Amino acid sequence: MRKIIFHIDVNSAYLSWTAVEELKNGGKVDLRQIPAIIGGDQKSRHGVVLAKSPSAKKYGIRTGEPVVNAFRKCPNLIMRAPDHKMYHEKSQRLMEYLRSFTEEIEQVSVDECYMDFTEIADRFPSPQAGAEWIREGVKRKFGFTVNIGISENKLLAKMAGELEKPNKIITLFPDELEKKLWPLPVSELFMVGRRTAPKLRKMGIRTIGDLAKYPTDLLVREFKSFGMTLHAFANGMDDSPVAA
Repeated sequence: MRKIIFHIDVNSAYLSWTAVEELKNGGKVDLRQIPAIIGGDQKSRHGVVLAKSPSAKKYGIRTGEPVVNAFRKCPNLIMRAPDHKMYHEKSQRLMEYLRSFTEEIEQVSVDECYMDFTEIADRFPSPQAGAEWIREGVKRKFGFTVNIGISENKLLAKMAGELEKPNKIITLFPDELEKKLWPLPVSELFMVGRRTAPKLRKMGIRTIGDLAKYPTDLLVREFKSFGMTLHAFANGMDDSPVAA
């Protein structure tokens, strides 16, 4: 039986959860529909951007940048301070809901988890149909959206969920790598960070496809054992289990 793994990720979790809470308490404006961020203090403009709305993203605002920079890009930006207690409660309720489908859940952050869908796949017409049921259930029950990436291992499921946002269901099976994954810049590959990407580009490796086809002995010479990992990931190989 082929494994079916879901990667489930809340879209702009801190901002979405704050927006849902404000609307529940009588708020008139949905933060997800305007240029808004979750960061530090509105008056002092200290701190960094923890989450951003799609509208804020259009101004070039990035997660992790200083709040003061974000306001330079968009003077009319709305900011809310984070409420980590509330985020924890939202996360806990989401995970409880997902475990009503299967206990095979590995939570990897407050807003992100893997689900081994294999044993319950026969309850649905297709993995996509099962993901749609879950996605719509989350939206109906909690008021926020999730991305669901689908594949046969955790790596590709996560990469699938990153291909397009928000509120999407995307597959990335091995036979889809050449079309969906390999044309992407090598910096988009999981585990390729700020230091690794420039080194790969100097080696003439510009896309994930370039990396997938690059001689492994040359990668090992440059990156030691990590070179084997990079090559495996570029080819969609990952045997790590969902650790429930």
